[in-house]
Amino acid sequence: MTAFDAPDGPLAATEPADAAAPGPGADARLHPDTRAIRAGRADNDTALAPILWATTTFVTPTVEEGRRMATAVGSPRFYSRYGNPTVAGFEDAIAELEGAERARAFASGMGAISAVVLGLCSQGDHIVAQRQLYAGTQLLLQTACPRFGIDVTFVDATEPDAFAAAIRPGVTTMVLAETPANPRLDLVDLDEIGAIAGPITVVDSTFATPLGQQPLAHGVDLVVHSATKAIAGHNDATLGVVAGSAELVDWLYSFAVLQGANASPFDAMNGLRGLRTLGVRVRQQSEGAAELAAFLESHPLVADVRWPGLASHPQHELARRQLAHFGGLLTFDLTGGLEAGCVFVEALQIAQLATSLGGPETLVTHPASTTHVNLTPDELCANGIGPGTVRVSMGLEHPADVVADMAQALDAVAAAGHR
Repeated sequence: MTAFDAPDGPLAATEPADAAAPGPGADARLHPDTRAIRAGRADNDTALAPILWATTTFVTPTVEEGRRMATAVGSPRFYSRYGNPTVAGFEDAIAELEGAERARAFASGMGAISAVVLGLCSQGDHIVAQRQLYAGTQLLLQTACPRFGIDVTFVDATEPDAFAAAIRPGVTTMVLAETPANPRLDLVDLDEIGAIAGPITVVDSTFATPLGQQPLAHGVDLVVHSATKAIAGHNDATLGVVAGSAELVDWLYSFAVLQGANASPFDAMNGLRGLRTLGVRVRQQSEGAAELAAFLESHPLVADVRWPGLASHPQHELARRQLAHFGGLLTFDLTGGLEAGCVFVEALQIAQLATSLGGPETLVTHPASTTHVNLTPDELCANGIGPGTVRVSMGLEHPADVVADMAQALDAVAAAGHR
């Protein structure tokens, strides 16, 4: 077996028992790939493509009907900050794929995260979160939360029972996890999070997508995605989404209307389009990441390659148990540090230097200078981010071309003397 082989083959993890868990009204016989194509069509009539309701407001037939829609949850034909038929289709599709009762879409992943944190927590509350986080989420917790009197404790998510040990009974309102985590792909045991009683449990599942894992099936209360990434998948939509029980999502609804970070109909339409090909994209990206990870792990200028499918990943067994696919994201460190990293990313010809992931183009990111640039050196160290850390989002190019591109960029690093 190779370093990235799983029992069912080299390209995917052992599919978890909950991988096909359907949402309400879904056909339990269908694979998630099929549901991703069929979901979110209730308002399509006979159209195959999503219908774009490009309107901010709707004619109200009567005063009483206007009153009803203004005070109801999720009115799709009142005012588009409250709801919109195109956006509702996207929300319904995500709810179905996540096995959720309801979902709410936002204008970005951070719009979704901030709505969950600030919409469900109040002055005097306490949050337990992990250190290994997307920097935007970390900065929200470190800067905005203290201003509102919300206390936050950060724990090492890779340590068993770290979340539970940090809970303050009667005070802790929320437990917030991200798995796989940005950028080093640390994992959190979803069964452990789902077993926590009392606080609302939230998992950012952006890197895994709904086809990779379904936290709600493990007992987690809410799942969050930056749908800008792999879900929409074409670098042309900025979206966030939260899915969970009707009670919690309805509770968030009023805050979301006041917050105003609602998803645009155009982006929701592109999000639905992206869902239709999510399964094939994720499989091809995982296949490419497997080839690239194996190449990088064998290269003398590369240290500590992180991809959940590698046997060397410190949580590989958890990945095999928990993830339906290992994904198209990988992270590695160059032994030559910052100078080597700069030469490497600027020498690439196929992979492109850009701050996103999950799209058709292979992208590289230097986290210390982009996604996590606002963290202090100590915070970067706590997140496992060094000056030579590079994150790769595998695209849909032929893997051999991407590997060759990475090889010539590493040759440029060697030629520059950064070893």
